[in-house]
Amino acid sequence: MQTEKVVDHIVNWLKDYATKAGLNGFVVGVSGGIDSAVTSTLCAKTGLNVLCIEMPIHQAQSHVTRAQEHMALLESRYSNVSSTRTDLTPVFEKFKTEIFFDGDQATVDMALANTRARLRMTTLYYYAGLYKLLVAGTGNKVEDFGVGFYTKYGDGGVDLSPIADLVKSEVYKIGEFLEVPESIMKAFPSDGLFGDTRSDEDQIGASYPELEWAMKMDEEGKTANNFSGRKLIVFKIYKRLNTANKHKMTPIPICEIPNDFN
Repeated sequence: MQTEKVVDHIVNWLKDYATKAGLNGFVVGVSGGIDSAVTSTLCAKTGLNVLCIEMPIHQAQSHVTRAQEHMALLESRYSNVSSTRTDLTPVFEKFKTEIFFDGDQATVDMALANTRARLRMTTLYYYAGLYKLLVAGTGNKVEDFGVGFYTKYGDGGVDLSPIADLVKSEVYKIGEFLEVPESIMKAFPSDGLFGDTRSDEDQIGASYPELEWAMKMDEEGKTANNFSGRKLIVFKIYKRLNTANKHKMTPIPICEIPNDFN
């Protein structure tokens, strides 16, 4: 990958889109992870206004520390960047008092995790509307189009996706080029939706390098019959999640009414 050319291309694409839309810049949710760090830095390089928002909900302290470190560094490097913190923990806890819990604990936990992501999306769009900004998505290609590892209308609810054509290893290369803090570069990827330090790999059962491999094999038309051992396990994980999460990757189905019904 020609990293510098890719960076320039994304920055120009972002600036062109915002300018044509008549908007002032971008708002980015900063989690302390590599994807949001790279996305916010790319947005900053446009020279347009960038608002970085930390939105903790019972967040692990390590995530909070990394997010704050990145935002402080970005503000010191770019005069067009500002940041704020919106603690959504009280909002989340109040929400929990107004709903009922029905089902097994794992199902409830997942529904609440997705609720966290949707509260953050609502917050981003509040500030986007307030300051005439675009919500910049932070999903990479493996998450968005491989295994669907994001929340529909949560972190998947965005105006544009600057890094969604990059696999995770490419995001790391750009992060190194952009001098993202070492603490973020070395951290295990995590969605931070459960209030602990569990990683994406803990949840998925495969690492991003493994998922990148499986995605490439699937694109080449390979099937489970082509693999054995760990490769077979990873390929099956990828195919299962890719199939189960297709609803996130395709347009919302529309029930079309036949013309002769009019």
